[in-house]
Amino acid sequence: MDRYVVFGNPIGHSKSPLIHRLFAAQTGEQLDYSTMLAPLEDFTACAREFFQQGRGANVTVPFKEEAYRLANTLTERAQRAGAVNTLSKLDDGTLLGDNTDGAGLVRDLTVNAGLTLQGKRILLLGAGGAVRGALEPLLAQQPSSLIIANRTVEKAELLAELFDDLGPVSASGFDWLREPVDVIINATSASLSGDVPPIAGSLIEPGKTFCYDMMYAKQP
Repeated sequence: MDRYVVFGNPIGHSKSPLIHRLFAAQTGEQLDYSTMLAPLEDFTACAREFFQQGRGANVTVPFKEEAYRLANTLTERAQRAGAVNTLSKLDDGTLLGDNTDGAGLVRDLTVNAGLTLQGKRILLLGAGGAVRGALEPLLAQQPSSLIIANRTVEKAELLAELFDDLGPVSASGFDWLREPVDVIINATSASLSGDVPPIAGSLIEPGKTFCYDMMYAKQP
């Protein structure tokens, strides 16, 4: 039976094993999918040991950029993002890294939530691997503006520079923003501990601003 895991730290909140078991049941596949708490200081060794037998892995906070460096080959979108959330072992034993964060996010927003992102003002909170994966697909939707806000502004500025050829993207600190936006996307780890990012309430226009959380804790 093929073995798969999701790496993270923390990881006990993850619903990935349940989700993938349901997918496998629908398609008649047999697989073993579990969570794996990787040590913060040695994700690479943990992943290499798993892939001696394992077939594939999802990667979540805080290891997406380390997974990018671990992969032997990268899809185009993972290469652009500089972060990987999916590792697959190929027939020759090498690892292929992909990033599906942005594609999944945009599909959820546009198909499931029914949003039109073109011409919208989008605020993206965070500057980690999830944000890296989300930027290209979000900018492809042609928003009027996309602001990356982060506690460490320099990290947001770096990402804005890396992706400014794709659309109107800029950087900000959390406490610099006051004007309402159309869509707020949280990609920080704040909600893993039941917190919210430190942004002004004036950013949310009641009945108009759509708020979306890319993270989730064990309890809502």
